Formats: sequence, structure tokens, C-alpha cells
Amino acid sequence: PLELIELKSEGEEIVHGVLTCSECNRFYPIVEEIPIMLPDERRRERDDLDFLLKWRDKLPENLVYHGKPFSLQKE
Repeated sequence: PLELIELKSEGEEIVHGVLTCSECNRFYPIVEEIPIMLPDERRRERDDLDFLLKWRDKLPENLVYHGKPFSLQKE
């Protein structure tokens, strides 16, 4: 089961957000209203890291630092 975290919305549209799995800690970003639900091998690490950097203050710490397939390292 996926959980939705809204980061930015306009009316009823979710512009930026993330879908997360609490069981495996995998995440799927929502960028410009589009969920990015690619398999791990098709995802771009730089895109995921940029997303996490941009929204890390609004995302759960566990997702930011231990999310899959990519995560930030604690400084």
C-alpha cells in the first residue's frame, strides 16, 4: 500500500508530492502533477536526489535518509 504526502497543491491538483511504501521505504516522486513510478533500474539518481534535497524539510526523515532506491546521506 502506498501513502500520499502532498508537498504542494493547487486546488484539488497535487503539483508536487510523493507516494511512499511504509513497508519497503521506496518512494515515487510526483513532479508537476505527474507521478514518476519507474522501476529502480530506469530511475535517474540525480533526479531523485534533487527531489529529496528540494523537499527534505517537508518529508519524513526516514524517507530522506533511508529511502529507496536513492537517499541523502546525513551531513
